[in-house]
Amino acid sequence: MKKIKLNYLPSVVVAALILSGCAGLNKMRDNAPTVSYQVKPNPLETHKGEVNVTIDTKFPEKYFNKKAVVVATPVLKYDGGEKEFESTTLQGESVKANNKVIPYAGGSYSYTGTIPYVPEMMKSELSVKMSARIKEKTPVEFSSAKIADGVIATATLLSEKPKAVMMGDKFERITPESYKADIHYVINKYDVRRSELKSEDVKAFETALKDAKEAENKQIKGAKISAYASPDGPLDLNEKLSGNRQGSAEKYLKKAFKDNKITEAEAAEFLSMMSTAEDWDGFKDLMEKSDIQDKELILRVLSMYSDPVVREKEIKNISKAYAEIAEDVLPKLRRSVMAVNVDIVGLSDEEILNLVNTNPDSLKLEEILYGANLIKEKEGKLAAYEAAARLFPDDVRTHNNVGYVLMKLGKTAEAKAAFEKAKAISDDEVSKCNLGAVALAEGDLETAENLLSAGMGAGDAASYNLGIIKVKQGDYAAAVNYFGSKPSFNAALAQLLNGDTDKALATLNEMGEADCSCVYYLKAVASARGGNEEGVLSNLRIALGKDAKWKDYALKDAEFLKFASNEAFKAIVQ
Repeated sequence: MKKIKLNYLPSVVVAALILSGCAGLNKMRDNAPTVSYQVKPNPLETHKGEVNVTIDTKFPEKYFNKKAVVVATPVLKYDGGEKEFESTTLQGESVKANNKVIPYAGGSYSYTGTIPYVPEMMKSELSVKMSARIKEKTPVEFSSAKIADGVIATATLLSEKPKAVMMGDKFERITPESYKADIHYVINKYDVRRSELKSEDVKAFETALKDAKEAENKQIKGAKISAYASPDGPLDLNEKLSGNRQGSAEKYLKKAFKDNKITEAEAAEFLSMMSTAEDWDGFKDLMEKSDIQDKELILRVLSMYSDPVVREKEIKNISKAYAEIAEDVLPKLRRSVMAVNVDIVGLSDEEILNLVNTNPDSLKLEEILYGANLIKEKEGKLAAYEAAARLFPDDVRTHNNVGYVLMKLGKTAEAKAAFEKAKAISDDEVSKCNLGAVALAEGDLETAENLLSAGMGAGDAASYNLGIIKVKQGDYAAAVNYFGSKPSFNAALAQLLNGDTDKALATLNEMGEADCSCVYYLKAVASARGGNEEGVLSNLRIALGKDAKWKDYALKDAEFLKFASNEAFKAIVQ
């Protein structure tokens, strides 16, 4: 009997201990609803393609078994699956291990975890499942406790399509030209000598007038006569000479107009005239270009004295130099300068468009680039720029603009090849910006950020693309700065994500009557954050009217959890 008693008593003790341990764990399981959870943020949110959560858990007094080891695992459940966050192990105060200790008198712990985001998580439930054990005994599973609803996915509304930079044309439909000729006079004379009319510049002038009249693409716009006397001799004589020289030049020019039947010259404002009695400016210019002895001394006289009489006297005192001046400089100043202004008118838009589409080989580079910009359809633009690249392969703009249109068409790999060709011609900020846009489209954020930062001088596109990157990185303040003050959907989204709801709404309103339904949907989201029920309902109606896809999206969107029971809201989205 003694032997039996010795064997029996330990088994009773063991059974008692087992029952006691199970009872303790079952008590924890049954009292699990007394454990409180505070979830931040609530609802959850996705940023940078992840869902982060902080859970502050508080255990009441006499809840946590001193010998228990508890494994707590947050779980996000959604249609089609669930995703567990990393587990945390807790222990009672009698357990000899290195886990977080929860005293029997009550305690708390704060948990932070991250999981990758998938779109199905928008409509979801966050719960915590726990299992408890004492020593190596079979764990007791606790039922999951739901602690939060849904994942806000507003950051995923980002328009990730990067912008590229197109290089402009230098096309000018009207090119101004001026045809000039000089009539030179003998000292103290104003008659036009026959020899002057046979000079090369006068003959070329007359030929140009005739051609301008006959050419269909040239328009004669006006003429001017400037008559001069040299700055030697009495001022009153020079005034008469310059005036008479103006008159003789006018007589010649009007005859030339009449001979060539230039009827435009009959308009009163067509011909303007001026006379200069003493051409000191012309004198200074010729002196600066000459190699006359004492040139610097003479130029100094001009700078020291403004009185023409004093100037002439001082220059004549430099006798040796003045002899050269009288022979080589002064005769060139006794003249009338005639100028006729002509506009050369290029092809019309219709003509350029037709030739770009049918015979681009007949056009100049600037005409093709200009014509491509007139084409509305992307495929037509691409064909025009490809023709320009074939005909003018050394011009960086042709390859760059091929890449620009390919980016618009979503052909990233082909666009990259075109931009690389442009870079080989000119490794400038535009090429860096555009290759950065390619890297962004390919998902290589590091390369994109480096290239775009180096290409900031290319214009707004680089900053805009960097704004996209910063949203994807979760740096919303930086994104707001990069998007700048120009209204856009992405700029408003960044402002909203950065916590500035009013500014986001103002930006969206600045966009006016937008074509994109996304603008009105984001207005509804911003209104929901601001507690504006009418803003939510009115903007959702417009968004759904433009694109019905938002109905299912709004039903899942945790931004509208507060409106889920609103009958007007349900009528819109269901």
